[in-house]
Amino acid sequence: MAKSLLESSALSAFCESMALMFSAGIQTDEAVHMLSENMKDSSFKRACNSMYGQLINGSTLADAMEKSKAFPIYAIDMVRLGERTGRLEHALRSLSVFYDEEDRLFSKIRSSIGYPAALLCVMSVILAFTVAIILPVFVDVYESLSGSLTSGSFSSVNVSIGIGWVALGITIVCTVLALFGLLMSRSEKGREKMLHLFERAPFTRQAMYQMALSHFASTLAIYIASGENADDAMRDALGMINHRGLRKKVQAAYDDMVDVANAKGLAQVISEHEIFEPVYARMLAIGNRSGGLDGVLDHLSTAFFDDAIQQLDRIIDTTEPALAAFMTIAVGATLVSVMLPLIGIMGSIG
Repeated sequence: MAKSLLESSALSAFCESMALMFSAGIQTDEAVHMLSENMKDSSFKRACNSMYGQLINGSTLADAMEKSKAFPIYAIDMVRLGERTGRLEHALRSLSVFYDEEDRLFSKIRSSIGYPAALLCVMSVILAFTVAIILPVFVDVYESLSGSLTSGSFSSVNVSIGIGWVALGITIVCTVLALFGLLMSRSEKGREKMLHLFERAPFTRQAMYQMALSHFASTLAIYIASGENADDAMRDALGMINHRGLRKKVQAAYDDMVDVANAKGLAQVISEHEIFEPVYARMLAIGNRSGGLDGVLDHLSTAFFDDAIQQLDRIIDTTEPALAAFMTIAVGATLVSVMLPLIGIMGSIG
């Protein structure tokens, strides 16, 4: 049995491979066995072996994934949904795309903060040496001087020490944050925690809402395509939403749909509660009238997902320049903290 969650790249490969084998008519247990066959010992192979043992004993794929302890909750829920609705291949392909993009994003995060994080570590050591070793030397020099030589220039040392400590403190904080982000991006559990942080962070909040919206639209599409009516599809999709803000909106919309006194349609409540942007809500209304609601939802799910990825890409692209700018300022502060005492001494001597 796997002891940790699989990496995003492995999750994407598993879902894509299973979808391909299902389309070829291969049954579930045989497909899982083929994935681990002739493979070296790894967490992926152990997960497949665990699932294969469960499958030949009569478990469903979702139950086998859950018992293997190698898959995140979202993947298990989507596979279970696909099995219930007869849209398992579609669910697996959606998961493959999602985890492939997630792996690409976190690889980009690692490359964006890895090199700056190393430089920040070096900068922290340099600043600590400057504040703890170099600047006290100037203090000793001033204490050995007397009279008018120090009366107008000792403040230079105090200012330089203050600049050094402030630069050191800020650099250490940035270094810890960069290393923390780097470590979190290297494990699946860490990535999940980072995604939860992104939901609350001001710069990434909208992107994570779009991501949750994509999951909601995809789930709703699968339920509707399976033949469920809109009310039941909305109720079931609501149970799979983890994003607090979106869940609150969808709950209010569902309450309006099942209101006996004034029941409303799916497209109407989504528009009124501003779950989708107006242009997308109109597309949903057109799809509802034309009988292609599930197709429109699938299209919107892809659009929301692509928009979220683009927003996150832009934010990640600014990370490395921002860290480089900070390091430039830190270097400048270091030079100033060293030069101020020298300028003070020269001014006193002059």
